[in-house]
Amino acid sequence: MAELNKVEIKVQITSEIEKTEKLIQEYTELTKPIEPENAIGRISRMDAINNKSVTEATLRKAKEKLEKLKFALTKVNDDDFGRCIKCKKPIPLGRILIMPQARTCVNCSH
Repeated sequence: MAELNKVEIKVQITSEIEKTEKLIQEYTELTKPIEPENAIGRISRMDAINNKSVTEATLRKAKEKLEKLKFALTKVNDDDFGRCIKCKKPIPLGRILIMPQARTCVNCSH
């Protein structure tokens, strides 16, 4: 993989890390406990609790993605970075830029 591509990949991964960290902050704010003394109706409270559960699941996924992105960033300079761990063929640059945590090519990911 060309050196320019590795620089581009590092920039993309770093950008994704920043975006994901901002999302995690937003999701964390949205998952704060719902105060029982809030003057909202019973149905509205149930909706708020349901939305909170969905947001908590999204928060978990964002945290997982962040860990994968940070791991990928530490591996960019490795000789085998950008190669599928199953078939050893190059992973297309587009896939790496969209999913830097991907360690397999599209064919092997199925």
